[in-house]
Amino acid sequence: MKATVTSKCMGDRNCNKLCPEVFEYNEDELKSIVKFDEIPDKYKDLVRQAANECGAGAIDIEGD
Repeated sequence: MKATVTSKCMGDRNCNKLCPEVFEYNEDELKSIVKFDEIPDKYKDLVRQAANECGAGAIDIEGD
């Protein structure tokens, strides 16, 4: 599974709070970023939840 934070990100950092192991806020880009190229299995459910709860719809998921 791959996850990407798109330019739709509003910087509310909800994904960072939900799963800080995967998401972090980039002050230079003023948006959250994904720390992994491939999401580790143990975080996949949280990443799906973050994508579903993202108010801006800014988290894209590909694969598994």
